[in-house]
Amino acid sequence: MPSTLAVRPPSLTGALRALEGLLLRGGQRTARRNAWSAVLEDRRRARARREAQSLLEAAAAPGPRAT
Repeated sequence: MPSTLAVRPPSLTGALRALEGLLLRGGQRTARRNAWSAVLEDRRRARARREAQSLLEAAAAPGPRAT
């Protein structure tokens, strides 16, 4: 008698885990993109803060002013 392999259909738990893996993969990509955008925005704000600070210090400094 030839041996036959019984193939069981995937369980509901296994199917849900596979679906969760597919969905989270894209979500992680989006989260990383959002995090990087936040880093770039923080850098832009820090640069603007430094420029404003140097302008305020230059305006408050005594002495001749260049026009």
